[in-house]
Amino acid sequence: QTQPSLLANSQKGKQLKQLIKPIMWGLQTILSRASILAFTSTTTSTRSIATKTTALAATQYLLRYEYVPDILEKRGPYREGHLVLAKDLIAQGKCTAGGPTGPVAMDVPTGALFLFTDEAAAKQFIEQDPYVEAGLVSSHSIEEWNVVVQKE
Repeated sequence: QTQPSLLANSQKGKQLKQLIKPIMWGLQTILSRASILAFTSTTTSTRSIATKTTALAATQYLLRYEYVPDILEKRGPYREGHLVLAKDLIAQGKCTAGGPTGPVAMDVPTGALFLFTDEAAAKQFIEQDPYVEAGLVSSHSIEEWNVVVQKE
């Protein structure tokens, strides 16, 4: 019986390294994130880091909208109601900012981003927004944003 050649072992070693490298990178990323969260967390959580991050002191909620391509042509009858709703939630302290998003130097916005102090307010905005009711928002999502650093 012949022994595998040194070249074959070398190729297998390279293949093994190629397989392990992404695993090690992922593990390093997870551990780094866990360390950062543990360092910045102000509350204790019994939840698993694999399922949800720990609650931090400055949690806010991002509401992302994706608009229909012809938003500028269709928004006219609904714009005032959309802006009044946003301004009302700002006055109540539930929304801190909002506005259109898109590529740099955009002519037509592709979506919008709103910042809320709690998830319920973001959901309320979606439920009451005339843009959503009129079908001008093709999709939306709410994301938790744990602010770790910011200007004082």
